[in-house]
Amino acid sequence: MESESVADAARVERPTRQVFRNETLLVLALSLGASGLSALISFVGSVTKPGGLKDQAATLNASAAPGRPWLDLAWQLFGITTALVPVALVAHLLLREGAALRTLGFDRTRPGPDLARGAMVAALIGSTGIAFYLTVRGLGANLTVVPEALPDVWWKYPVLILSALQNAVLEEVIVVGYLLRRLGQLGWTPGTALVASSVLRGSYHLYQGVGGFLGNLVMGVVFVCLYRRWGRVGPLVVAHSLLDIGAFVGYALLAGKVGWLPTA
Repeated sequence: MESESVADAARVERPTRQVFRNETLLVLALSLGASGLSALISFVGSVTKPGGLKDQAATLNASAAPGRPWLDLAWQLFGITTALVPVALVAHLLLREGAALRTLGFDRTRPGPDLARGAMVAALIGSTGIAFYLTVRGLGANLTVVPEALPDVWWKYPVLILSALQNAVLEEVIVVGYLLRRLGQLGWTPGTALVASSVLRGSYHLYQGVGGFLGNLVMGVVFVCLYRRWGRVGPLVVAHSLLDIGAFVGYALLAGKVGWLPTA
């Protein structure tokens, strides 16, 4: 009788497909799904505004309290920290089903391969990504992206690096690892799940313009294929972190000093 009670309790506690579906929608509504809708609204505003897209700017890391550096720093750290709450929620939901973030390959068990693979991916995507951005902006299909507009204070570069790390962890854990796992549990085919993950990645970059959407959609396809090959989001987090650090810090160092880099 006792063993039957334990088995019955396990059946009751095991999440159903409906639970998986609802929690996935909630995670996305609290994170990158909402960002995708916000980006769409922003894009509509940009294309209906007089003037071309390239004459408008999309600023990624802006001051939250101009002229008040300590308050600004507090807001920056607050924003970075709270943006990672959905990742903590994902970790909790995985634990509930007897899994963990390590199930997605987000752990420290393989630092060497993760770093090497991530650096390789970042090098390949980074070079083509810059060329693609400059091309689509030149064609008038993208806003001028301003990766940072922070004041020149001591915490500027540490905050930019933390912001890059936050973006990488949030996006790769949720859009690749978690979403693909849940869609598979819901019976989606691998091809349909790949499309969903890639389109979602492109959607929340739409505020940058058509180029931002298409470039990140392609990046999403590549990242999903690599995740399925390696079984780990670790290398993808490394690659994304390096790409964003290069963009944020590189812009801070080069803006206004080289002719090929567009500025607002």
